[in-house]
Parts: sequence; C-alpha cells; structure tokens
Amino acid sequence: MNDSPPPAATAEKPTSANGSNAAAPQFVGFRLADQHYIFRIERIQEIVIPTSIARVPEVPPYVDGVSNLRGTIIPIINLRALFKLDRKTNDAETRTIVVNVGSRTIGCTVDAVSRVMRVAPEQIQPAPDSVSSTGRRFIEGFARVGEELFILLDVDQPLGP
Repeated sequence: MNDSPPPAATAEKPTSANGSNAAAPQFVGFRLADQHYIFRIERIQEIVIPTSIARVPEVPPYVDGVSNLRGTIIPIINLRALFKLDRKTNDAETRTIVVNVGSRTIGCTVDAVSRVMRVAPEQIQPAPDSVSSTGRRFIEGFARVGEELFILLDVDQPLGP
C-alpha cells in the first residue's frame, strides 16, 4: 500500500551565496531509535506502510523476509537489526523505504520518516577516524541541518551485493 509522501521539509537556512539552497541535493530523513539518518532521494523508489512479510529460512538476522510490492517480490531489511539496535514492533509511524541498489530493489524498515530536505555538499562531513571500521562502511558522512545531526547512509554498503 502506497503511503503519502513524507511531510515537506521545514524551511532550511540558505546555503549558497545568493541566499538560495534550491540547487542543493535532496535527502529523505528518517529515524531509528533516537538517531536521525538520511538517504539520497535519487536512490529512493517510494515510501510505503509495511505490509505482510513472508519469512525466509537461512537468511541473515537483519533480513525480515520478502514482501510483494505490486507484483514484485523484494527483500525487507530491518535497519534496526542491521545496525544491532533492539528490534521494535511496527507501529503507526513505521515505514518501509524502498531503495534501488544497482539493479535490485530492497525495502528498508525504519521507525519513522521525518521529512524531505536539501543539504548542501559543504554541510556534509566525512565520518571521523574514531568511528569503527565496521560502522564506517555504512556511513557516507554526517550532515548538520539546523540543530539536528543526520547520519548519511551509503545505501550501497549495507544493502549492496
């Protein structure tokens, strides 16, 4: 079932010399536990309310199973489990972000989708060296938007082949 688009972004501070951030790339913000994350919007196919999931034997613990997305069977990855966070029961805010990774389509279960936002390239900083090598492979960078810090996930790393 298709969900309505995430709420529009709140007004962001201008990021370019002419006072406009219209050229800045767009991202979709979402939450896992109490942390904010973002995916590049061009990697997202759609955002849906989770539906029934068929359990599949002998898959990694972070794979919840597969789901039928309008006739296409896609794997459903639980990002909480992938990042070794405690699992939680789906609620009214839970969403599945359907992303395109190469030629594959994958659903990512998140606690909530927060907003679409523009983030200028200069607002994104690389992961510091102190972040463990295991955790770093998922992280493309960090972005501060207003008072919030977002972790920019590299969709190819956790979900790629």
